[in-house]
Amino acid sequence: MGKPIVGIQMYSLRDEAERDLFGTLEKVAEMGYKAVELIGYFNAKAEKLKERAEQAGLRIPSTFISLNFKVIGKLQNDFAKELDYAGVLGVKYIVTPWIPVQEQPTMDDVKFLANVLTKCGQQAKDAGIQFGIHNHDTDFKLVDGKPLFDHLLERVPQELMMAELDLGWIYMAGYRPADYLRKYRGRVPLVHLRDFVKGRKDTELGKGVVGCEELLGELAPAEVECVFVEQEHFLESSLLSAKANMEYLRKIGYVN
Repeated sequence: MGKPIVGIQMYSLRDEAERDLFGTLEKVAEMGYKAVELIGYFNAKAEKLKERAEQAGLRIPSTFISLNFKVIGKLQNDFAKELDYAGVLGVKYIVTPWIPVQEQPTMDDVKFLANVLTKCGQQAKDAGIQFGIHNHDTDFKLVDGKPLFDHLLERVPQELMMAELDLGWIYMAGYRPADYLRKYRGRVPLVHLRDFVKGRKDTELGKGVVGCEELLGELAPAEVECVFVEQEHFLESSLLSAKANMEYLRKIGYVN
């Protein structure tokens, strides 16, 4: 595969999107991003959101949807509504950004989560959308000597669940992101790229310890389709950080 397209996870611009979603999409495109991954729609109609993204020249490969783990009996119906919206939006992937992880997870937790994720994966597949899971550092807590995240990827069939690797959180969990890209080659169509300083605060790309430039070279061999920049903490503003991250990618020659 060729070099993946570069997008931004809209959580990075949540304050701007809440005020003016469509205007923020235009700003994202002006910066040079080619895609967005959504998290929340801010009451926008799916048809209008799709239209405005296309007008800005942005793809929407994926969207974040939280699963209702608190009320399992409602999870299937709640997820069905999200799939309907995503279907109109035209996304290829629907990703759950978070799973509940106990302080000391057990194999019973693994079995429970794998069962829920398998059902969601089948439900999404029936709707013509690929389901996926996004990791945080807590997903790498060990269960019987193996990270919980790996247990889940082993138990849920690949055709029902892809992995959206957050490379920064893998690093913060004490693992090598490049190893995970190689291990799950062909199962990681989407990745998140973020940098971290010491501690748990993320920063602009190239200013932390994750080694972003080296990791970018691992994406195409892993068959990644889209890399989403993500950042939660900002020195000045979310817009300035989003611009700085794109400027970094240009500076190292990853984008024109």
